[in-house]
Amino acid sequence: MAKGTHHYEDDPRNQTILISINGELFPRSEAKISVFDSGFILGDGVWEGIRLHQGYLAFIEQHMRRLYDGAKALDMDIGITKEALVKRIYDTCAANDMHDGVHIRLMVTRGIKATPYQDPRVTISPATIVIIAEYKKALGLAQGDGVRLFTSHVRRGYPDVQDPKLNTHSKLNCIFACIQAAKAQVDEALMLDPHGFVATCNSTHFFIVRDGEVWTSSGDFCLDGITRRNVINVCKNNGIPVFERNFTLADVYAADEAFITGTFAGLTPVSEVDGRAIGEISDNASQSLTKKLERMYVALIEQDHTKQSC
Repeated sequence: MAKGTHHYEDDPRNQTILISINGELFPRSEAKISVFDSGFILGDGVWEGIRLHQGYLAFIEQHMRRLYDGAKALDMDIGITKEALVKRIYDTCAANDMHDGVHIRLMVTRGIKATPYQDPRVTISPATIVIIAEYKKALGLAQGDGVRLFTSHVRRGYPDVQDPKLNTHSKLNCIFACIQAAKAQVDEALMLDPHGFVATCNSTHFFIVRDGEVWTSSGDFCLDGITRRNVINVCKNNGIPVFERNFTLADVYAADEAFITGTFAGLTPVSEVDGRAIGEISDNASQSLTKKLERMYVALIEQDHTKQSC
C-alpha cells in the first residue's frame, strides 16, 4: 500500500517534545500560534526541513542561505541573525536531548496581523519563528522495492505567477499533485513544467540514470533543493556525468534507474513511474549507481560535520 515518500514509523518520544515558538519552549500539547498569524491566514512565510545527524545540523549553512534569501524576496524581516537562529535550533534539540535521527521543521512567518488581510502593512508583530524537532529516521527510508510515482496533471508554474524557487508556505499546487498521487495509490507525484518537460516531484526532487549518466531537470521550475544540489556536486566531484537538462516522460520510462532526493530520506530509488517499471529487476541492486550515490551522499554529510567542527 502506498504511504507517501515521507512515511515514517511513529516514535513515542515525539509526544513529549518541546517546541520552540519565538525562542520560548512549550510542550507539544501547548504549542500554539495566533489565528491572526500570517502563516495561518495566508501561507505567508518561508520554511526549511533540516536533519540533525550525529549531533550536527546537516548542511545548515545552505539551509540558512536559502531561508534568508527567500525572506528577502518576500520583503520579510526574520528579526534575528543566521547565527542566532542556528543556535536556537541547537538549543531546541538540546532541550529535547536529541542527537541523531531527528528531522526539524523550521517555519518563519511574517507575524501577527491586526485583521485577516493580505497587505503586509497590517502586520503588527515581529516574525513568528517556530522550530519543531521530531525523531524520524534520516536515511534509507524506502528499502527493497523503492517508491512508485504517478505523473500529475498539475504543472509547475512560471516565476511571474509564483516563483517555484522560493520555499514558501504556499504549496497548494504541490498539495493538489500529492492528492492525485494518493488517489492513484502511489507514493509521490511527478510534476512537469509548463512546456511538458519533467520538473520535480510534489515534495522531492527527481533524477534518472541513462547509460551511466545522471539527469535531473533544468531547475528552471523547481526549488533548488539542498539534497538535489549536493547530489549534483557529488557527481561532479567523483567524475560521474551529470546534467541539468530538459527531458520528457519517454526518457523517464526508458531510464536504467531513477531516484528521488530530499532532506527527509536522502536518496530513495524509484521502481515505477505511471505503471512502467524502471530498469531491470536485478539481484545486484546494492551495486546500482543510485546506491553508490547514496553512500557518497552520506560521506558528504560526514565531511560537512568535520567542517562545522573546525
